[in-house]
Amino acid sequence: MRTLFTTAAISLLATGALADGHRTEAPEGANVYIISPADGATVSNPVTIIFGLEGMGVAPAGTDVDDTGHHHLLINTDPSGIDMSESLPATDQIVHFGGGQTQVTKELPSGTHSIQLLLGDLNHVPHDPPVMSEAISITVE
Repeated sequence: MRTLFTTAAISLLATGALADGHRTEAPEGANVYIISPADGATVSNPVTIIFGLEGMGVAPAGTDVDDTGHHHLLINTDPSGIDMSESLPATDQIVHFGGGQTQVTKELPSGTHSIQLLLGDLNHVPHDPPVMSEAISITVE
């Protein structure tokens, strides 16, 4: 019985099915980016943000398929303050798209905002290395 439990636990860890600090390896060359709006754009509400991804596929959270992940939108969030070994928290500044969405139309307060994408694995844990877009700046009128 002990062998079965150990084998099952190792299998779960190997697939990233346990959010315990284990990180899913990102494929070489994976790249996430914001298609629209453009960096420096002035936009009005509601703001439509379109996500781009190369070298990986998009899959809903909880889906255990190699070389896939799902988007998280960082709004006015410095990624250096994020623990990349843990499941990303769901907040107003870290918006989860666990259904595999590739765009969002969202109301943002007037003013200048930094937005950035960060891919998460089946457990919302960033890949190793993180698949993260460049931050762009938009102004909402």
